[in-house]
Amino acid sequence: MAAWSSRKLLRDAFLKRGLLNRSSSVRGFSSSAPENAPKIGYYSKKGRLLTGATLGLVIAGGAYVSTVDEATFCGWLFSATKLVNPFFALMDAEVAHKLAVSAAARCWLPREKRPDPPILGLEVWGRKFSNPVGLAAGFDKNAEAVDGLLGLGFGFVEVGSVTPVPQDGNPKPRMFRLREEGAVINRCGFNSEGIVAVAKRLGAQHGKRKLDETSSTSNNEVKNGGKAGPGILGVNLGKNKTSEDAAADYVQGVHTLSQFADYLVINVSSPNTPGLRMLQGRKQLKDLVKKVQAARDEMQWGEEGPPPLLVKIAPDLSKEDLEDIAAVALALHLDGLIISNTTISRPDPVNINPVATETGGLSGKPLFNLSTNILKEMYTLTRGKIPLIGCGGISSGEDAYAKIRSGATLVQLYTAFAYGGPALIPQIKAELAECLERDGFKSILDAVGADCR
Repeated sequence: MAAWSSRKLLRDAFLKRGLLNRSSSVRGFSSSAPENAPKIGYYSKKGRLLTGATLGLVIAGGAYVSTVDEATFCGWLFSATKLVNPFFALMDAEVAHKLAVSAAARCWLPREKRPDPPILGLEVWGRKFSNPVGLAAGFDKNAEAVDGLLGLGFGFVEVGSVTPVPQDGNPKPRMFRLREEGAVINRCGFNSEGIVAVAKRLGAQHGKRKLDETSSTSNNEVKNGGKAGPGILGVNLGKNKTSEDAAADYVQGVHTLSQFADYLVINVSSPNTPGLRMLQGRKQLKDLVKKVQAARDEMQWGEEGPPPLLVKIAPDLSKEDLEDIAAVALALHLDGLIISNTTISRPDPVNINPVATETGGLSGKPLFNLSTNILKEMYTLTRGKIPLIGCGGISSGEDAYAKIRSGATLVQLYTAFAYGGPALIPQIKAELAECLERDGFKSILDAVGADCR
């Protein structure tokens, strides 16, 4: 009974802090005492020692949870996730990815209870971001884990790419780690459950959010974030591999998913769908964006208006290509650009790794310089008039800061998060805040494009 009581105290402490759902169960912390439990005297001396040690840990853990302040305990939980990373490293890359998404979908990951540093807050497209650090598309392709991922403390999460019709993507294996280089090569090819499945999930999420707002005890309480919860939700749209009308695919995505999105992304830059990158040409991109904008604008919208429309571009573009894209973005008043997707190049030191011979897009640290140079160039070409999201190779607060100084208003992670896990998120935010304060900036927006002035 003593063991059961200690477990119950610890479980109740978790519930009180909101770190465990009442419907959840934690192994060893059941809410009822076991039937036919044998008496302590039944065990051998070794068994009694083991039982005593376990009881001591349970009681000490319960005491710790009950007395430590919430911020300290939250930090401990995030740090504890580092212990799991080696186990993920032993798995196949795609299996590990699926397991991570499943864990986030079931809210098995820690939830960030600490407020973000005020210096990281900003407003873009009329939407308030508590911090500029987001999760890039490709991690949660089918919107299975939005709540769990936003709960980690990301300022925004982008799901997708979502295709109109379900498709399996390219044959496996299609994800390859380059651990020493902090990189990944993938050729997934828009594996997607399709817009219907994603719409159902996002619709349920949106309904839950509205219900929570309606049942809030404080009518004057201002809810930060967007349509999915405490953070901003982006939806990345793709085209089917066999589709002959790319514009129709993107338009279908807009009609079905835009009502659930705080912003939309036209992905024309994945290297793993044949012919997709050709849509980045001046004429092709202009025609595509005009059709997608028209589809979005013809829908009925409330006071907040339609979701912003962005285009995600490749890092493997010439100066002429960038000039064409900038001209289209300015002429059509595009709401933003994401710079950049994965690269088909193999910069040092990846080029000497045997895995570099695999086809697909390279992400991670080796992409940082290439994508940052493209970011800086695009900021100059658009004269700072269009919000840019810096993506590619970010693994620290200094990296995020470099992207911001190069013209990014927001930044996104993926590969570094896959390697570093949840503990990386508060680390990057804290380092970024320190960088801004160190250089005398009062806010993120003051630092945007500082290296381009």
